Amino acid sequence: MQTYGEILLIAMPAFFVLVMFEKLWGIWKNNDTVPMPDMISSLTSGMTNVTKDVLGLSLVVISYEWLYGQLGFFEIKATWLVYLIAFLALDFAGYWTHRIAHEYNIFWNNHIIHHSSEEFNLACALRQSISGIVKIFAVFLIPAAILGVPPEVIIVVAPLHLFAQFWYHTRHINKMGFLEKIIVTPSHHRVHHAINPEYLDKNYGQIFIFWDRWFGTYQEERADIPAVYGVTRPVETWNPIKINFMHLWLLIQDAWRAKSWSDKLKIWFMPLGWRPEDVAENYPVKKIQDVYHFQKYNPNLSKALMIWSFVQLLVLLLFLSYLFGNLADIGIPGIFLYGGFIFLSVYALTELMDRNPNAWAWELLKTTFGVYLIVTQGGWFGLEVHISGVSAVLFGYFGLSLLISIWYSFKRPDEVSQLG
Repeated sequence: MQTYGEILLIAMPAFFVLVMFEKLWGIWKNNDTVPMPDMISSLTSGMTNVTKDVLGLSLVVISYEWLYGQLGFFEIKATWLVYLIAFLALDFAGYWTHRIAHEYNIFWNNHIIHHSSEEFNLACALRQSISGIVKIFAVFLIPAAILGVPPEVIIVVAPLHLFAQFWYHTRHINKMGFLEKIIVTPSHHRVHHAINPEYLDKNYGQIFIFWDRWFGTYQEERADIPAVYGVTRPVETWNPIKINFMHLWLLIQDAWRAKSWSDKLKIWFMPLGWRPEDVAENYPVKKIQDVYHFQKYNPNLSKALMIWSFVQLLVLLLFLSYLFGNLADIGIPGIFLYGGFIFLSVYALTELMDRNPNAWAWELLKTTFGVYLIVTQGGWFGLEVHISGVSAVLFGYFGLSLLISIWYSFKRPDEVSQLG
């Protein structure tokens, strides 16, 4: 936990700088692919994901360590070869878990957040799940366990494998020659994120593209079919916490409403998008029919509200950095209380960006909880040791944040737009 937190202390600022670089590059090239609301939604999604991971809020059905103990028929010394095998094994496992997430209703809920952006940029790479509580990934690492790849090697290689999937979420890099036959490139991944019928459910590879070529899921990006991004059932919210659970909620509702008991059961294991006929007829859901003619989600946000939302994003980054840098000192249950505050902050901010008239209530809840933490802990988790008077600053921040949220919540979007 502490080690992962220290890694994130380096990774988070690096990812943020790269996202901002892509935005500035796009502005310079008159091709801005990183709209501010989409960027903030993506980054806050990443915050909730890493907070969940650092707090260990997952249930591993089968651990790799257990598989290694049961199936490790060989023993490989820790040379460059074992790290290469581990990397390939992780990529093989990643291909199949990724593919399963796209092919079965029950697993799509863990992945919908990653595809929810109607843009394609580096920021959307950070849209990662908080709903994947039960993890089955290790099952697909059986080949690595049989070959005798030690668990400590997997632990080292796994973060590198994950971070290496960041760079290709961009529209500013075209095809890359012979590399297109070996590794996943931006061109390949643009296809994967597209909702065009020709591109759906293709290119599941994470680092290497040859898995798709071997298992029949490869599709080249075509110049005559410009990729359109998002999901066919648009999420229509900037709130990443809502997005994480909306597919699950739809499945629960459909299972409840289905008349047939067999439909109530099989809906979970049917191909993605399948719904019982009676439910689909009586309870239709919005679905994009023509990918080239639909309105992207775009609430009326004024420039002032966008600036305030960006400021809130920066404040959240500071809060999160302090948590990851002081996990051991904060301890348990403090880190879980802190994590709850992060989740409330993300929820309140993105509800305001959605122009939800009840956003002020979430901000009030966040403010109340923040003040409660300061009062009951005698400060902000020991921060006063480093910065004297910080509690007064935080009280001021909470008050200002609440007032601004109330003001925007009770103003109509057209009034706010006129005020700038």
